[in-house]
Amino acid sequence: MTQKKKLAITELALRDGHQSLLATRMRLDDMLPICEKLDAIGYWSIEAWGGATFDTCLRYLKEGPWVRLRELKKALPNTPIQMLLRGQNLLGYRHYADDVVRKFVDMAAANGVDVFRTFDAMNDIRNVRTAITQVKANGKAAEGTICYTTSPVHTLEYFIDLAKGFEDMGCDTLAIKDMAGLLTPSATRELITELKKSINIPLHLHCHSTSGVAEMVQWEAVHAGCDIIDTAISPLAGGTSHPATESMVAAFAGTEFDTGLNLEALQDVAAYFRDIRKKYARFESDVTGVDTRVFINQIPGGMISNLAHQLKEQDALDKMDQVLEEIPRVRKDFGYPSLVTPTSQIVGTQAVLNVVSGKKYKVITNETKGYLKGMYGKALGEVNPDVRKLALGDEEPITVRPADLIPDELDALTREVGDKAKSVEDVLSYAMFPAIALEFFAERESGEFKPEPLEAVAEATEHHASAPSLAPTEFNITIHGEEYHIKIDGSGHKSEEIRPFFVKVDNVLEEVFVETLTEVVPTADGQIDAKRASKGSKRPKATKDSDVTSPMPGRIVAINVAVGDDVTAGDTVLTVEAMKMENPVHAPESGTVKGIYVAEGDTVNPDECLIELE
Repeated sequence: MTQKKKLAITELALRDGHQSLLATRMRLDDMLPICEKLDAIGYWSIEAWGGATFDTCLRYLKEGPWVRLRELKKALPNTPIQMLLRGQNLLGYRHYADDVVRKFVDMAAANGVDVFRTFDAMNDIRNVRTAITQVKANGKAAEGTICYTTSPVHTLEYFIDLAKGFEDMGCDTLAIKDMAGLLTPSATRELITELKKSINIPLHLHCHSTSGVAEMVQWEAVHAGCDIIDTAISPLAGGTSHPATESMVAAFAGTEFDTGLNLEALQDVAAYFRDIRKKYARFESDVTGVDTRVFINQIPGGMISNLAHQLKEQDALDKMDQVLEEIPRVRKDFGYPSLVTPTSQIVGTQAVLNVVSGKKYKVITNETKGYLKGMYGKALGEVNPDVRKLALGDEEPITVRPADLIPDELDALTREVGDKAKSVEDVLSYAMFPAIALEFFAERESGEFKPEPLEAVAEATEHHASAPSLAPTEFNITIHGEEYHIKIDGSGHKSEEIRPFFVKVDNVLEEVFVETLTEVVPTADGQIDAKRASKGSKRPKATKDSDVTSPMPGRIVAINVAVGDDVTAGDTVLTVEAMKMENPVHAPESGTVKGIYVAEGDTVNPDECLIELE
């Protein structure tokens, strides 16, 4: 009789499922009610933290990411919680000093993480050693991770050597992270077969459904010896997400790889998420079916939905196809990095800038400069020397492990954030996302969080039924005999004095900022009283070649000059964050700073004069 080998399942609904399909917007309040049923299923683990969830909690949802982890741990007492950790990047977009990495792992373990899936976007094993060593020191499960990609320099032998390196490091399991859905059934069979011959630790496969072959890939992987597979409950499966949990459980039922999971119990979980997904319609990915373009552009599942959302915010959604064509060219220039956070954001954002600015590498982000300098690790392929020259000038790239150049910084960060941080966890949040964390701390201190609304059109002020009807959001107007079709989509928070709106005029999208000059207040008799609000100052329009402007809409994160300073053409005068990347803004001409019309934290647009030179 054949000995049955139970196949283990990791459920992705609480992290990568909604990251891939709903721009990572699922809230804790929608997770907790189903946790009891999830906990009873019998999963090997539930991925519930890490990846983009930390950033999104602070930036958009106004949830404490550490609070989320603790609450999920309490709600899932019987199932290991798994997180996705970017090695020396942690959950941010730069490398951190070793003392910060060690402390982050300590606190993640203390707050509830049981399985640390640890990877490096460059597959530079030097960049995961500190994190994995600390995971083992905490007595938690360390899962080393190969970022799978294809290129002229990524060979089977290369992946086998990586796997051996992770095993030698003491990893408990090895994950193959196919973040873009590039694995084919035959390539999978070959890779898993050779890995089983070469290492002795269990294999764990993570593959996205984007290209349409993920279920076949998992079938081949399991028959070749893979021990654990990642799936997402069906309402959060498919498209840029993953194979459906129920489907794969049914596929292996009655075979030697039977998972032992109960399909009826899974149906209850699916029914819950089917209803919950409707709440997040605003954030739905445009890619919900098969997209074979991924074999060319290699964009990972979680990035496509976020990229679409970010392009929409930049009024450039119509340029998506151009960006998808540009990404492979940028990737080649960068030496063929795998497209996973943070290199996916670095390559993707640079491709967006190349397209939106109308000229390749006209605008180069700080992250691109850091990558080309070697601050994220060593590229496997050859970097385009002309592009590196544009970014670095005569500066030489580094050859050591990037973190070797970063002195311990935890104490300095603790002093820097001061009493705004109420815990070690707060200091770590600040370390990764300084501006966003400070904004979160301020709202927490005030007791009034302003989470991003679920509805695209902001709620109107509630008033009596006899009050006038709300203003329309889609209509035709006639100006001088010409008719225009107008559609308005709001964002921001209703309590803000100045809020962004997207106005589409005859299908041409424009972003405008609406400053509230009247406040609608219901009176005692149900009538509407319009009160005049204070009028704030406005930035001047950019009219001169010397005016400093932003290359795209974004948020000011740093100002490097003061009124009266002399600057030279090309000097970095401020930094704008757009699409989670920092973009240095340079002085267009030499001169003296006459006026500064922005402050850190301000949202800006390309046509505004941010700094005036004379």
